[in-house]
Amino acid sequence: MSRVVLETRLQGLPVRRGKVRDIYELGDRLLMISTDRISAFDWVLPTGIPDKGRVLTQLSAFWFGILDVPHHLLSTTLDDLPLPPGTPLEDLEGRAMVTRKAAVVPIECVVRGYLEGSGWKEYQRSGTVCGQPLPPGLRQGERLAEPIFTPATKEQSGHDINIPFERMVEIIGRSQADALRELSLEIYRRGAAHASQHGIIIADTKFEWGVCDGQVILIDEVLTPDSSRFWPADLYAPGRSQPSFDKQFVRDWLETTAWDKNSPPPALPDDVVQRTREKYLEAFERLTGHKLPGVS
Repeated sequence: MSRVVLETRLQGLPVRRGKVRDIYELGDRLLMISTDRISAFDWVLPTGIPDKGRVLTQLSAFWFGILDVPHHLLSTTLDDLPLPPGTPLEDLEGRAMVTRKAAVVPIECVVRGYLEGSGWKEYQRSGTVCGQPLPPGLRQGERLAEPIFTPATKEQSGHDINIPFERMVEIIGRSQADALRELSLEIYRRGAAHASQHGIIIADTKFEWGVCDGQVILIDEVLTPDSSRFWPADLYAPGRSQPSFDKQFVRDWLETTAWDKNSPPPALPDDVVQRTREKYLEAFERLTGHKLPGVS
């Protein structure tokens, strides 16, 4: 099993640290490194998941390669980078993306093909998702007649906040909002069609977009277990929570503890770490058709 990488340090390079990624400035480019950190309920957990960052990076690279959409990825090779002397390349290998810089659109572009999560909670209250009316009588996990676009604000801390499409229009303008809605729905359909051929349902996902040299491009990660709900198609049954390949397993374990979600979270036990790692690796293998390099 690979060594867990919770944080990277590249001497002399400006860095921003998100919940999972360490993002370094390289002039007109960025170096995005996916660590093995895992977050739940808006907390970064003290325990990492071995190989998780490598799955996120290499699965995103796979999708960027097949989705036929302009994107920010330039390379996953470290050889040509101006890295500081002594940089431990083994900590970066397989988990680093060199990307174009883009002006980030301040909206999470969420697409839902199934009724789950915050959408299910809202539907139970009001029969709507992000203000969009849905037919009565739908069950938890039900497949929607057509995927729906449900934007959210990008919050610096705490949960992103679901917003109506018209609020998105107010924030970024009608033309860009319409374009991102259509792009997001189309990319979701392409990704979901590929996944379905490999026994995985993509229940919902979120995309991030940016603008570079006047062009809208897909940025950040794409269609990973961190940004999406992946369900095994052979176990799908609406009317209940679905088994998943994402970090829902970690959330479910945390719900069994006495943690109050307002104080530092507990460490994950070894069996939860191992099973979560296995879920990420299985999702990667099913979707790409090969094992993660370096994993036996």
